[in-house]
Amino acid sequence: MPLNRRTFLERSAAAGAGVAIVGSAAAPAEAREDGHGHGRPPKRYSFTVMGTTDLHGNVFNWDYFTDKEFDDKDHNDVGLAKISTLVDRIRKEKGPRNTLLIDAGDTIQGTQLSYYYAKVDPITAEHGPVHPMAQAMNAIGYDAAALGNHEFNYGIPVLRKFEEQCDFPLLGANALDAKTLRPAFAPYSLHRLRTPCGRDVKVAVLGLTNPGIAIWDKANVQGKMTFPGLEEQAAKWVPKLRSMGADVVIVSAHSGSSGTSSYGDQLPYIENAAGLVAEQVPGIDAILVGHAHTEIAEYFVANKETGQKVVLSEPLKWGQRLTLFDFDLVWDKGGWTVEKVGAQVLNSNTTAEDPKITRLLGDEHTKVVAYVNQVIGTSTAAMATAEAPWKDEPIIDLINHVQAETVKAALAGGQYAALPVLSQASCFSRTAAIPAGRVTIRDAAGLYVFENTLEARLVTGAQVKDYLEFSARYYVQTPAGGPVDTSKLTNAGNTPDYNYDAISGVTYEIDIAKPAGSRIVSLSFDGKPIDPAARFVLAVNNYRASGGGNFPHVAGSQQLWANSEEIRNTIINWVKAKGTVDPAQFAVVGWKLTRDGTPVF
Repeated sequence: MPLNRRTFLERSAAAGAGVAIVGSAAAPAEAREDGHGHGRPPKRYSFTVMGTTDLHGNVFNWDYFTDKEFDDKDHNDVGLAKISTLVDRIRKEKGPRNTLLIDAGDTIQGTQLSYYYAKVDPITAEHGPVHPMAQAMNAIGYDAAALGNHEFNYGIPVLRKFEEQCDFPLLGANALDAKTLRPAFAPYSLHRLRTPCGRDVKVAVLGLTNPGIAIWDKANVQGKMTFPGLEEQAAKWVPKLRSMGADVVIVSAHSGSSGTSSYGDQLPYIENAAGLVAEQVPGIDAILVGHAHTEIAEYFVANKETGQKVVLSEPLKWGQRLTLFDFDLVWDKGGWTVEKVGAQVLNSNTTAEDPKITRLLGDEHTKVVAYVNQVIGTSTAAMATAEAPWKDEPIIDLINHVQAETVKAALAGGQYAALPVLSQASCFSRTAAIPAGRVTIRDAAGLYVFENTLEARLVTGAQVKDYLEFSARYYVQTPAGGPVDTSKLTNAGNTPDYNYDAISGVTYEIDIAKPAGSRIVSLSFDGKPIDPAARFVLAVNNYRASGGGNFPHVAGSQQLWANSEEIRNTIINWVKAKGTVDPAQFAVVGWKLTRDGTPVF
């Protein structure tokens, strides 16, 4: 495997899981230590660990939902083809024997390219294809990758097939078999770097994933795997790695650095625990951070027990950045000691795509472009999400209409058939649009960029109000009378767009002049103030139903029905079945922003 710079890859049983032990190609030995020093300068060695995270199926600098080259307001580029060019450059600068390349998870979900090879032409089929992400990462020469929570979205069989197709180990020390409580994946990998000093450097990479998998992908993992906290498992494995002779310990953690959770107290574990791992577990030199989709070039956390500063870095997402951890080691008293370590990130928009990768996966890319551009129906009017974060737009009503119709059909003839069905939806992308005229798969799929599935939950009128109050925290409190700047109106408290829900089937106002928690005004059902005791069915995505976003009541509510089909596909199939999308049949202004009773827009 020359691209991975390996002379061997062994897998041995340890704690019930495969542990990857990786050796690098040998370098010529020079100036071997005589055992005493005798005035010679200390032996030193430097190496670099490169890191990516949250690649989310991005190989090319391409947006399959807009059918053109990716671009955003910051002019970022995306994709492994860009990363490959940066990696080649660093290997040339540092020497290929003096580098490692790792990833912090969320690899096989996120683009229509990754969706196609999980669902349309699945890698799990007999004689099925090799996943494009496996092909690209193998060609680039990854040494290890941690598991992300989105690795489990398509079910364990797809993940296991992807694992089989990778030339590098997928690591998850806190992904345990539910029955044996032993690691279900390799907890760590060991890498031996040959130095000019004749003394190898042993680098351990410990992989940690997100405990939120247990609720976000409950349908796929319940009874099969369990996911304890990152700090707990790091405290177990780091001392073992040191006792095995690891000179350097790096953690690849699919977990943000902030110490917060989006699902509240539903699990006794912290979702974004990378900083806590650095603070609480001695013996770690660096942490590659993932999951939070933020850019952290270099951030130091002092370990409480030892005072050692641990460097953290998070290279944004989608292949937009490449982290470099630069290690300087010194040979002292018969062992290597980390003298200095720092981190930086490189921007992938500074370089061209690697033709090696674009050639390798050109056919797969062409297939997916053709797939997403299939025409599935027509629309009588253009609809867009540009103003959906602050206005009740028909395009969001379309999502809610499809979800409510689907749930009503599923409950028909049963004991809950007579209950009114409400529906929640979020604006996942401010650039999604349905054009007037022909509607393609990519148009419909662009409304729902996540692989969420649909559920029906039983809620009361009082719980609906609480739910809406929680959702309305999304708006910045804005006094009456003054101007409203929409660029500063939303995302209060760093609430992402996908954690602001509009509910259809009821009418209400959100008074943004009032403080969060007391903003929902005139909440009505069927033209009358909502009865707090009345029962409703809420059509809700599985992320929200399982506690994602920490919305009140819904996670603990009774599940009346659940579907394994992605909402995205439900919308596509609905458009196919109808043939024509007519906003006049479903668009209604059910909510609006006000200030002291006066509409904002």
